[in-house]
Amino acid sequence: MPAEQTHITDVVLATAGYDHTIRFWEALSGACLRTIQVPDSVNQLAISPDKRILAAAGNPLIRMYDVQSTNSNPVTTFEGHTKNVTSIAFQSAGRWFVTASEDGTIKIFDVRTPGIQRDYTPEGKSPINCVIIHPNQGELISCDNNGSIRVWDLGENSCTHELLPDEDTPVRSVTMASDGSLLVAANNKGNYYAWKTKTSGDMTDFEPLTRVNAHSKYITKCVLSPDNKLLATCSADHTVKIWDASKQRFTLEKTLTGHQRWVWDCAFSADSAYLVTGSSDHTSRLWDIAAGETIRHYNGHQKAVVAVALHDVSVI
Repeated sequence: MPAEQTHITDVVLATAGYDHTIRFWEALSGACLRTIQVPDSVNQLAISPDKRILAAAGNPLIRMYDVQSTNSNPVTTFEGHTKNVTSIAFQSAGRWFVTASEDGTIKIFDVRTPGIQRDYTPEGKSPINCVIIHPNQGELISCDNNGSIRVWDLGENSCTHELLPDEDTPVRSVTMASDGSLLVAANNKGNYYAWKTKTSGDMTDFEPLTRVNAHSKYITKCVLSPDNKLLATCSADHTVKIWDASKQRFTLEKTLTGHQRWVWDCAFSADSAYLVTGSSDHTSRLWDIAAGETIRHYNGHQKAVVAVALHDVSVI
């Protein structure tokens, strides 16, 4: 991302924290470009594929902000959840988005119209920590405090798979390879689990690959890189670890140290060479992964930074 040919306006970098602010940053200089005051804490951020909208998952509302304008008011607000919204993701064409919440539900919203389009409530109504959209855009994958990972088929409008790698251990985060070939889930024991996916006809099967004891404390987030070669795990142990996910090796490549408290979130650059992280130490950092070093600090939040979002893909 920090390559000279990337024009700064092509990069949208945003962070949010417990100080009730969202901040936009100039990625290369570390300068804060804009600060938005929000009424409650933001748990996760997502940038629309066309870079026009920043979605902020709050408690219990979802607010949409215009990335290009200086207006600090949301352009749209979506309601329907009754507790903290923990996760949000845009469909690849940006027409709809999915959310998950501590209220135990997963909801789909149309970007252009208010109201809930789909509503899923897993058995047990356990708080849901993360939901992602399968690269095929036809399935969702969620994880919850009961330790379940569920696959939801949007065509069938139902749950088609349930994986339970470590019962009663909350699964904090799920991530999938961009080609749909690999699923990784991370839990509160510091373990992550990987499955190889196989598609036969319309059905997807999950073949267990490995369990890795990655951290001594909670894993708060796991993310596969856009090129599917790396896995990043953020932890309560103050570190981020980079794992070799190519050819399903899962060997430790780098440990990124420097944050002084829990690391809550991370996002890869489009070329998979850089990582942005957010921490309870009030800062975000930009890391050069190959060097294993911080190359920018983003300072300004007054409390924990729990959400980061980066979009540096060229949009034509």
